[in-house]
Amino acid sequence: MSEQPSDEQRVIDLSVEVPGTPEQVWQTIATGPGITSWFVPHQVEEHEGGTVRMDFGPGFGEALARVSVWQPPHRVVFSSEGEPALAQEWQVQAHDGGTCVVRLVNSGFGQGDDWDAQYDAMSSGWRIFLENLRLHCTHFPGQHARAIIPTGMIAGPSGAAFAKLCAELGVPADLQAGQRFVTSGAGVPAVTGTVHGVQDLTATRTYFLLLDRPAPGTALLIAEGAGDMVAVSGYLYLYGPDAAALPDEWTPFFAERFPQPEIEPAAG
Repeated sequence: MSEQPSDEQRVIDLSVEVPGTPEQVWQTIATGPGITSWFVPHQVEEHEGGTVRMDFGPGFGEALARVSVWQPPHRVVFSSEGEPALAQEWQVQAHDGGTCVVRLVNSGFGQGDDWDAQYDAMSSGWRIFLENLRLHCTHFPGQHARAIIPTGMIAGPSGAAFAKLCAELGVPADLQAGQRFVTSGAGVPAVTGTVHGVQDLTATRTYFLLLDRPAPGTALLIAEGAGDMVAVSGYLYLYGPDAAALPDEWTPFFAERFPQPEIEPAAG
């Protein structure tokens, strides 16, 4: 995965090479079931002007956007509601050897400390999810996943938070690519697989996993954030005929071990 040059404005401009034809990759980056299989659950009305619904999970809720450009199988733009409006532009170009280059241009960031923090967080986040897109296209092309995406909070810094997350799951915090990942401990959901890779970014550490239990799939184990409290996530993407019927033990586990802080209501 490579970062493209950006202009004078704050723009996240990234690309990743994935296996597949433009038509196959388009289904993965422009349709609801496709995006759900590597990012967060999406519903996409597949035409210009269509509504896009994004579910970021407990504690974060839904967000809405519009399909402002729809040019299959090469270009789609999702524009968020509000001012300023963020835009996600996705481009798909065929490459050598039966692969495509997927380019993401995320623009529309405002000014100020809050936007600075959002820009930094999304810059790291997109690098994580584009790698998961590559895993999906490589190992589960054309399949649709059930996404389970709990997020909780732990005291920082991010390195200590990642170690705490791993300790709660009964797995080492220093695993390397190719090593086995097996959760253990009382009340810990059974998740097993192989570490595909480890990514360290500024204030972020991620395990990329290929799962064999509770079903074939991919997973992300993440600690991210530079503040006193750090977000920890355990995203599972499960495939196969039995995935939809499996009980979700993962979400209640995260809610118990890594509770989201309560938000005090604003004064009236």
